Amino acid sequence: MLPSHCLSRHLAGAALSCMVVAAPRVTPAQMYAPPSAPVVVSTDWLAKHLKDPNLVLLHVGEKKEYDAGHIPGARYVKLDDISVSSHDRDNGLMLEMPQPDSLRARLEALGISNDSRVIVYYGNDWVSPATRVIFTLDYAGLGASSALLDGGMPAWKAEKRALTTVAPKQPAGELAALRINPIVVDAGWVSSRLGSPNLHLIDGRAAVFYDGVEAGGSRKGHIPGAKSLPYTEIADDNLHLRSADELRALFARAGVGPGDTVVAYCHIGQQATAVLFAARSIGHPVLLYDGSFQDWSRRTDFPVEDPRAGKASAQ
Repeated sequence: MLPSHCLSRHLAGAALSCMVVAAPRVTPAQMYAPPSAPVVVSTDWLAKHLKDPNLVLLHVGEKKEYDAGHIPGARYVKLDDISVSSHDRDNGLMLEMPQPDSLRARLEALGISNDSRVIVYYGNDWVSPATRVIFTLDYAGLGASSALLDGGMPAWKAEKRALTTVAPKQPAGELAALRINPIVVDAGWVSSRLGSPNLHLIDGRAAVFYDGVEAGGSRKGHIPGAKSLPYTEIADDNLHLRSADELRALFARAGVGPGDTVVAYCHIGQQATAVLFAARSIGHPVLLYDGSFQDWSRRTDFPVEDPRAGKASAQ
């Protein structure tokens, strides 16, 4: 499980984006990662491939940590680099997906080309910012050529592997027009499909927000019909992705059956990507409600279920 302080750090690390992506029509076949494309790689694998000419290694975390020592060849990436943001308290949304042409340019600026093998790793406990980068690559049609380093920087350091303070030169990459993977949906899409069979809405926030104990938006509570699966549950105490059996059990407790589609949301669309990463790793089709509760809770025409209020009214 991730440390309890991760929430504030992850939100602080996600100062990012605005723009609701229109929800395309999606079929489950479009949302599966190819079986030949593992979503995680081990530290052993990375150590053997560090000098591959097509490897693009991305470090997600605090800049001071990167500067103090990072995996050789790693480039520093901020969530601002791969998202757009508005800080308008009334109307703006954080951490939204850029338009395809903008996203293509942003990925090229990170050195990513058509033939790149992109490995993302997290520093300290920045798991969900790293999975947001992975999700963005999948959205851009690069999911089959990208993966997360299991255990991240903590695992690399624990094994006393080489670190450097030298930032690599970052020549721009070259990408063809992106083949967008339609895995981002909006509030209207979610609202129109609440209660659909074989489609499960998952709230990836901490339980105190789901339960309405603390405010996670303009209103307390959660989207009606959503099940709680906090993003912190997808990794163990050492920040390794839990085993496939453990993940299946987690999703089963949330009512998700084999082959079911998982739609996730959180505060702003970051923590939910950790839930979706875990779901994708065991073969579920996945979708992100990118506006998340920041967007939903502002829409007074959309209902919010507050368990505490419900109990109070029942009494």
